[in-house]
Amino acid sequence: MIDIYVYIIIALLPLAALMLVFQVNPYNALVIRAILGAVSALVYAVLGAADVALTEALVGTMLAVTLYVIAVRSSLVMRLGILKQVEKETESYLTELIANIRQIINKYHLRLELVEYPNQQSLEWGLLAKEVHGICSQPEELKLKGKPTYETAIRVHRLFEIMQKELTSSQTSVTYIIVPNQEDKH
Repeated sequence: MIDIYVYIIIALLPLAALMLVFQVNPYNALVIRAILGAVSALVYAVLGAADVALTEALVGTMLAVTLYVIAVRSSLVMRLGILKQVEKETESYLTELIANIRQIINKYHLRLELVEYPNQQSLEWGLLAKEVHGICSQPEELKLKGKPTYETAIRVHRLFEIMQKELTSSQTSVTYIIVPNQEDKH
């Protein structure tokens, strides 16, 4: 005869699975996935399948969650190229622009990684070589006029959609850049 606590533990499995399906934050989903694996390992142990419980605990919970953490951590980043040397007149505006971008992408559980380039040409080559997802630069014609306006060029369409919708500033324009694949050139 199975005790009542076994039924309670077994009832946690669909509850945890349902919570996992509706989770928006990937980091919270990983924690719930670990709980789901631990509960299922406990159920197997209580029901007498110690070998299956050990396999679930080691492979299904620890190894899978560790690999998911690595995958989520490396894929949820936006790399933004900027110039290493910025003119004093536009430095405060660039800092404010980066803070706005960071605030926008935090809503989507992304983190911002800044990549500095020594000059405008290497900044543009970094975007074309797919080293970064986007660049912030001041066009030459606007530099000559003395306006602190930046152009944010983004090569990832989903990031462009987010920035176009949420990055609202009169001193910033957001453009989408289509970067050809290296295989297409052959």
